[in-house]
Formats: sequence, structure tokens, C-alpha cells
Amino acid sequence: MTATPLPLPAHLDHAGIAALVPHAGSMCLLERLLSCDAERIRCEAGNHRRPDHPLRSASGLLASAAIEYAAQAMALHGALLARAAGGTARPGFLASARSVQWHRLRLDDLPGPLEVEAIRQAGDERQILYAFSVRHAGEPVAEGRAAVVLDTPLPLP
Repeated sequence: MTATPLPLPAHLDHAGIAALVPHAGSMCLLERLLSCDAERIRCEAGNHRRPDHPLRSASGLLASAAIEYAAQAMALHGALLARAAGGTARPGFLASARSVQWHRLRLDDLPGPLEVEAIRQAGDERQILYAFSVRHAGEPVAEGRAAVVLDTPLPLP
């Protein structure tokens, strides 16, 4: 089954992404939308080399930061789906990352851009499950699954 392409802006750069996700300033890690449909989003980022990266530690930018790159791609995916449906996305919270496989220790020593992909596997009005991968020059950096819990009002007793 081929996914129907979503109506997307002709160009979505860092500023356009920042307008759609809840991450501001340098914490908005994604720099460019590569592609998106109802199930999948692909983005690019090159800021992992910056010495002032907000997730950088004294040891450098560890590969665990790949989960945040993927989570932001998921947030952007939700925002684009909601906008295509004529609405706005509800806030979501990363609830878990599972079956994560690390192929590197650090990100900051990678010379080129990161490609971030998230694929929606299942979901309803309360939660969404994504598979994600972060790659560099076609090689895997990190991959796994992530559960996102949507901000859903609880019924009063």
C-alpha cells in the first residue's frame, strides 16, 4: 500500500520546523524536512557538530541524543498530519524508547549531516508507536522504537 503524500510547504527549513514543534532556539534540532507522508517522515540535521549543542556533555554529543532527534521528527510528523487535516497537533510526550541499538558512541565526530526517519507503526487518540532510525552517510547510528503519549484530558470521576 502506497501512502498518500501530504500537502507540504515547498520548503521547510529550521525556522519552518521550529514554528511547528514545541522546541525553541537551539533545542529545535531538525534543520530540513526531506519527505513526509501519512506514515513516515525524513528530516536532516547538521548541528550535531556544534560545540554549543544543547545536549552536548563534557564527553561530547553522545549517541543517546539520537533519540531526541527522532522524537522531534515524530513531533513534526504529528504537526504536519494535523495541519493537513485542518487542525493543530496535541502535545505529546516521549513515554519510552525500546529496542534501541547503538552503532556509535558519539555523534559530534560525524562529518556530514544526520538523516532522521520516523515511521508510524500504530496509534490512536491517546498514544502513538514509531520506529525510528538515525543514519549518517547511509550508515546506521541508532535505531529503535518510541512510544508517544498524547496530552489527553482525563475524565472526571
